[in-house]
Amino acid sequence: MGLNAHRTALISGANRGIGAAVAKRLFDAGWAVSLGMRKPEMPDWAAAAPERVHLFAYQAAQPDAGTSWAAQVTDRFGRIDAVVANAGIMIPRTIVEVSDDEMAQLLEINVQAPRRLAAACWDALGAAGNGRVILLGSLSGKRVKSAKSGSYSVSKFAVIGMAHALRHAGFDKGIRATAVCPGFVATDMAMAITDRASDAMTQPDDLARVIEMLIDLPNEASVAEFCVNCQLEESF
Repeated sequence: MGLNAHRTALISGANRGIGAAVAKRLFDAGWAVSLGMRKPEMPDWAAAAPERVHLFAYQAAQPDAGTSWAAQVTDRFGRIDAVVANAGIMIPRTIVEVSDDEMAQLLEINVQAPRRLAAACWDALGAAGNGRVILLGSLSGKRVKSAKSGSYSVSKFAVIGMAHALRHAGFDKGIRATAVCPGFVATDMAMAITDRASDAMTQPDDLARVIEMLIDLPNEASVAEFCVNCQLEESF
C-alpha cells in the first residue's frame, strides 16, 4: 500500500498529553501522522511503521509555520485528511491584570496559530472531500470558571467561534470543524493550576478516543462542539 493511500493527520503539540495520545490513537488505527513538536522526537510506538510517521519542528508563534508544515506533509504523504490543533498555553491572569504582551501571546498561540494551520491545510482538506479540523478548545471557552482563568477564557471563547467559522467556510467542500472542550485533563498544564488528583481528571487517552470518533463521523453527522467534563457543574 502506498503512503498516499493512508489517511493523514497533522497534530500540533504532539510531544505529550492530549496531542501525544491522539497521535498514537490515529497511528494505531492505520493513519499516517505528522507530529508537530517544538523539539521533534520520534515516539517509541512509531517503530511499528516508521514510514507512517513524520516529524515537524513546529513553533506555533512563527507566522509561516503552518505553511511550511503543510507543504512538507503533502510532499511526504500526498494528502491531508485531518488537522488536530492541540498546541496551546495557559497564563493564569485576570482580564484586568494581564499585560498586553501576555494577552497577545495567548491570542497568538491559542487562536492565530490554529487559524493559520487550518488555512495552510485548507486546499488539501477540501480535496479529501471529508476533511476534518479539530480545535482543542476548553470548557473555559464556554464559561468563565474563575477570575484567574479569565484571560485564558477569552482566548478559548475565540477558539470556539473559530470552529464555527471554519465549519461555515468549509461545509460545501466537505470540511467539518469541531471544538473539543474539556475541563481538567490529566496533563502538565492542568497539574500546574489545580490540586485535583490526576486520576480524578479526564484522561488524554479518553479524549483521543473522542477525537478519533469525531474525525470518523460522516459529513452528514457534523458536530460543532463536544464538551467533556470530569466534575459536576450546573451546565457541564
